[in-house]
Amino acid sequence: MVFYFTSAVLDPAYTIYMGKDKYENEDLIKYGWPEDIWFHVDKLSSAHVYLRLPKGQTINDIPPEVLIDCAQLVKNNSIQGCKMNNISVVYTPWANLKKTGDMDVGQIGFHRQKDVKTVAVEKKINEIVNRLEKTKAERYPDLAAEKESRDTEERNEKKALLNSGRSKLKTFVTRIFVLSVLANYSSLMKTENMKSNQDGYDSDDFM
Repeated sequence: MVFYFTSAVLDPAYTIYMGKDKYENEDLIKYGWPEDIWFHVDKLSSAHVYLRLPKGQTINDIPPEVLIDCAQLVKNNSIQGCKMNNISVVYTPWANLKKTGDMDVGQIGFHRQKDVKTVAVEKKINEIVNRLEKTKAERYPDLAAEKESRDTEERNEKKALLNSGRSKLKTFVTRIFVLSVLANYSSLMKTENMKSNQDGYDSDDFM
């Protein structure tokens, strides 16, 4: 089971999701999207919360209001963290999550520590948590199928872009060729480059 939330502080709204337990977290780690940003309470046990960004946006493009929503949600879903003030929440792109065979279920590391960011959470803000909880929806998605569909769509987009580039290049080369031919033809048709029988050559003058 995966829980979905909607952060509607901005338009368009952002989708936030998290697994029910550490076993769902394993699937989320495995089938995350490049657009996903992972959140977790630093140094404490908590839910794995993901923010799905629109294509083209990066971790640096997260609006402050949405960042606060994610941080409040992950804090609220930490057994220890929800009772504490002045905690830190770490977040990083899904692609930076590192999972090795010797790790426990739900445990992860990072490929590059420098790509991990931190946001301070002073205290729980009930207004934010309550707003997000009202949007909560329980679903049983086929994460593998959704990931494959997303990747197939991206491959098709890249293929279409490549074909478009080839078509434009072909059109450009053809245009250059035509212009070159026309330029040569114009040069040949110039008066100084033209000859007539009056130039001393008569094709009917036989010996």
